[in-house]
Amino acid sequence: MQPLAERLRPKKLDDYIGQRHIVGEGAILRRMIEAKHIPSFILWGPPGVGKTTLAQIIANQLETPFYTLSAVTSGVKDVRDVIQKAQNNRFFQSSSPILFIDEIHRFSKSQQDSLLAAVEKGIVTLIGATTENPSFEVIRPLLSRCQLYVLKALERDDLLLLLHRAITTDVELKKKNIELKESSALIRYSGGDARKLLNILELVVGSDDNDNIVITNSLVEERLQQNPLAYDKDGEMHYDIISAFIKSIRGSDPDAALYWMARMIEGGEDPKFIARRMVISAAEDIGLANPNALLLANAAFETVMKIGWPEGRIPLAECAVYLATSPKSNSAYLAIDAALAEVRKSGNQPVPLHLRNAPTSMMKELGYSDGYAYPHDYPGHFTPQQYLPDTLKDMRFWHAQHSPSEEKMYKWMNTCWGDRFKD
Repeated sequence: MQPLAERLRPKKLDDYIGQRHIVGEGAILRRMIEAKHIPSFILWGPPGVGKTTLAQIIANQLETPFYTLSAVTSGVKDVRDVIQKAQNNRFFQSSSPILFIDEIHRFSKSQQDSLLAAVEKGIVTLIGATTENPSFEVIRPLLSRCQLYVLKALERDDLLLLLHRAITTDVELKKKNIELKESSALIRYSGGDARKLLNILELVVGSDDNDNIVITNSLVEERLQQNPLAYDKDGEMHYDIISAFIKSIRGSDPDAALYWMARMIEGGEDPKFIARRMVISAAEDIGLANPNALLLANAAFETVMKIGWPEGRIPLAECAVYLATSPKSNSAYLAIDAALAEVRKSGNQPVPLHLRNAPTSMMKELGYSDGYAYPHDYPGHFTPQQYLPDTLKDMRFWHAQHSPSEEKMYKWMNTCWGDRFKD
């Protein structure tokens, strides 16, 4: 017998639960599906949120051949064989066959390279699914040929709807009289993962010989008999544990940071993932309060790549303690977000003439670079002049925070610019 999650897998978009931001009424992906014309794209999101299901629904609605590969078990030859089959079976169909690749982040560079020509020529429409950030795991040429859609963990209302559908429509569950008296334990243990939710429901119901079953929180906890904090590198705890790790670093607690790192290590987490997140934390949370933190985090990442495991745990631990005990500042993080917001708001403002490059005589005649003051020709290697566009000339994005390192920067900015940098 098929598992409950497979029996309940929807075949139509109207039966699909969640992800309304991309497949709800009027959303971008729904419009493309209804128009029966979709580009290659990658679905990025946690496990059990409907990536595979959505790909199958699209293939059904487009009435096009559907091929699937797993990055865990497939090699370059498998990719080429599927592409050849897709090319042979296309005939005069208007829609390209769909090639769905689960866990595309596990494909090697050569495997991903083998997809490029087929995607570019439209031999196949690629739908990739990944739980990891595609910016790190998918090669840039392939990523540039695909749209990216971010899927979210299912919300409480979505999960309750799924529970109700399972209890009232599934052939096997309808054989029993099931009352859902309490649901919070089911929701909590599922962590926004539809597959896990249905697996838990099936376990709870299947372990009871009675036809009348009242589902309560205590019953769920008793039947599961597991620690809700157990680490699952392929499940929602992957995200919860890394969140606790980063927040411990941000909160300057080295003991907690080491504990959560140990949880990840014992759970079999990829050391590169841990190292990568520390590089991000060094830039985002420590930043200009201790610029050396970013250097050390990068060094830890490179060291782990060179020496491997288990010795790699030592530089990772060293880096985690250093980051946690460093002074903190997110001023650069806030500043770039403020600058990006202004660019989106005000658009492409013209570069002031004195800042423009003037490689030709005609540009010089037009005033390009005219009036630019070369700072190194002045005492202290500074002279005041306008660097922002005219409409933004008094705008501030970076605001120093109170750490010894940034206080020094702030004082220097006050020396240079005077009142402009007084907060």
